Amino acid sequence: MSTNPNLALVLGGARSGKSAYAERLIAAHPGPWIYIATAEMLDDEMRARVTAHRLRRGENWRTIEAAQALVEAIGEAPSDRPLLIDCLTLWLSNRLLGGADLSSDRAALVHALSSRVAPTVAVSSEVGLSIVPDNALARSFRDAAGELHQAVSRIAGRVALVVAGNPLIVKGGSIM
Repeated sequence: MSTNPNLALVLGGARSGKSAYAERLIAAHPGPWIYIATAEMLDDEMRARVTAHRLRRGENWRTIEAAQALVEAIGEAPSDRPLLIDCLTLWLSNRLLGGADLSSDRAALVHALSSRVAPTVAVSSEVGLSIVPDNALARSFRDAAGELHQAVSRIAGRVALVVAGNPLIVKGGSIM
């Protein structure tokens, strides 16, 4: 599969600033912008996080909720509008816990992302830089996230790793 020059992958740890950086990348293009949210608001803490993200984004964003159906949401999003997906690891976690075929899901996601023509930024948490998890489910998630990141990175024209609010360009020169 060929590289999509319109696709950027933004990786980072928890509270690294990756979402805010990705939002700035998309907002550099004419709006309105599409935001695909993969979080499930199952408790008050997650609802507070989602609310903070929405307030930071403002009103020129159209939000699509896609905790499970990310590939379908990408396909249904206007092909000419800048698109931000936040985040791949939340979607992956939802799919893993739902018993999905992660290999098929990964392939379908890569296909959907490779065909986008408008600027597209996918955010994901880098979870492979720490200790080896102590249980099989966490190790399975960490491994699946690493495989997903590699697959998306292969087709992304640009990749950045955000550390303490600072983007480090990993692939593609200056990012958007």
